[in-house]
Amino acid sequence: MLCDIQAEIIKLKKEKKISIYAHSYQSEDIIEVADFVGDSFQLSKLATEDPNDTYVMCGVHFMAETMKILSPQKKVILANGTAGCPMAEQFSVDEIRKFKEEYPDYAVVAYINTTAELKTVCDVCVTSGSALKICEKIENKNILFIPDCNLGGYVAKMLPEKNVKLIPGGCPIHAAVTKEEVEAARKLHPNAKLLVHPECTAEVVSDADYIGSTAGIMKFAKESDAEEFIIGTENSIVQHLQFECPDKKFYPLSKKLICCDMKATTLIDLYNAVKGRGGVEIEIPEATMNKAKACIDEMLRLEK
Repeated sequence: MLCDIQAEIIKLKKEKKISIYAHSYQSEDIIEVADFVGDSFQLSKLATEDPNDTYVMCGVHFMAETMKILSPQKKVILANGTAGCPMAEQFSVDEIRKFKEEYPDYAVVAYINTTAELKTVCDVCVTSGSALKICEKIENKNILFIPDCNLGGYVAKMLPEKNVKLIPGGCPIHAAVTKEEVEAARKLHPNAKLLVHPECTAEVVSDADYIGSTAGIMKFAKESDAEEFIIGTENSIVQHLQFECPDKKFYPLSKKLICCDMKATTLIDLYNAVKGRGGVEIEIPEATMNKAKACIDEMLRLEK
């Protein structure tokens, strides 16, 4: 039955010239039928060169928004319209406007995990992989980093020459991992390398052998000579790496590292979206798209 559904999705997407984009945290059955798999911003950049006119995003709402901002002429469908991101939705535009009025000498740096609307009042975006590089290149010494204070705290520690201001917030899934879980995982797997996402707390990150984005973690694990790894990000990555590197061993850092929003999308959701009877089309006002894109364009400029 499962293979029949996957085969029908593949058939439909070819007939309708639809491209399927899946974030790395999606389940294996979705990954298998996707045209592109990766981190959120990586997928949006790939979409800008895609000749198809319709994209189905298997991820969360802000990811589909970013894809629409970079490819406004394309039809972007979020496979499950309820899939949001608590971190992306933590702050309002009014809160950040008020901060900028009180602290006009600060540059506002927005993690890509923010809504399109929030990006309109920020100066530059960053990804977990580019945050250090971008913040280092910003001319302004004073930075407000939103919304993840763990990633922002990591940036502040690595760039002591910058004055990084943080507002409490972040990914509740990564932030829930404890130092005690790190110690327990180390004890259980003493020969394993610990690979951790910077959305985890400082005490968890401080004990890691590698700190980086989801794509960075996967790349490190694949290329490393080590044979065992403790994975400190969403637990779907453990499974994906087990499939891709069957000769190596991968262990979850914590059983709590499960994103319910990412798991909201099912293979049937994807099937219905491709069939044209499900999913939610992403629509963003032109003014919002233009302002949000300026924030992303500045990131791309500084990356160069």
